[in-house]
Amino acid sequence: MVLLEIDNLAVLVYTILFIMFAPPIIFLIIGLSIRKRNRKSSNVLMIIALLYLTIGLGYCGLLMSGRL
Repeated sequence: MVLLEIDNLAVLVYTILFIMFAPPIIFLIIGLSIRKRNRKSSNVLMIIALLYLTIGLGYCGLLMSGRL
């Protein structure tokens, strides 16, 4: 059996970081842009962004660091 070698894992790390940080940033931008028109929806989007970021940095960060 031949062991598979993976030379460059940078693309995988960047993809995981993109998945962790891109949605909260997008939710925050949308929430701030609709703040004047619909304040309640804006608050919901910003809370979702905060929760997504907290879970992304907490649980996914633990999985990436190997401490879980």
